[in-house]
Amino acid sequence: MWVCSGSPLVAEICAGSGLDWLLIDTEHSPSDLMTLLGQLQAARAYPITSVVRPPSADPVTIKQYLDLGVQNLLIPMIDDGAQAREVARAVTYPPDGIRGVGSALARGSRWNRVPNYLGQARETLSLYVQVESHTAVKNIAEIATTPGIDGIFVGPSDLAASMGLLGQQDHPDVIHAVTTCITAARRAGRKAGVNAFAPALAQRYVEAGADFILVGADVDLLARGSERLRSAYTGGGTS
Repeated sequence: MWVCSGSPLVAEICAGSGLDWLLIDTEHSPSDLMTLLGQLQAARAYPITSVVRPPSADPVTIKQYLDLGVQNLLIPMIDDGAQAREVARAVTYPPDGIRGVGSALARGSRWNRVPNYLGQARETLSLYVQVESHTAVKNIAEIATTPGIDGIFVGPSDLAASMGLLGQQDHPDVIHAVTTCITAARRAGRKAGVNAFAPALAQRYVEAGADFILVGADVDLLARGSERLRSAYTGGGTS
């Protein structure tokens, strides 16, 4: 599920849910480096995988997140193989990449308490890129086969918007585009994920071969849950 609140307390509640993984979002949330650190620390106590989405593919931000201890990254808005290659370089130390070397100062290496961190850091990271435009769907084969990319994640909301179908994530053309991406990723030997809050859509994507799915969000659960309380006890409408 998503953690979009920016709250370490909420992240801890969600981490203890028994779900498989959390996506700690900083693209559409109030999170900054310090609140992200708190969320990572809160989730670390539980047997759940934390994935973090930065606000963009900016290599400086990616460097900061890796030094902070993020091990699983989801990079938004990747449209082609060239962009995917640059992201792969951003998570890799020279000579194969451009990640800045500051591990002695960083939580990511436990402040140099991880033996041979520089030599093995890339092996401890997973990198996923988000496919969320009509252009990206057209380029899905080259994105999915980019060296250093572990998998793709389809964002139906932005994808629908780019197809002229804003707010219509369940449109047949959008669903077809999503399943096309899932198939291409699996053909390339990569993992494929998707966002799908509607149970019927989530099940459809599981059947299409999706390896992982986001099925809820902290802020959405709180909003809908509080509205149900209002409906049950006051009968009033939302403001």
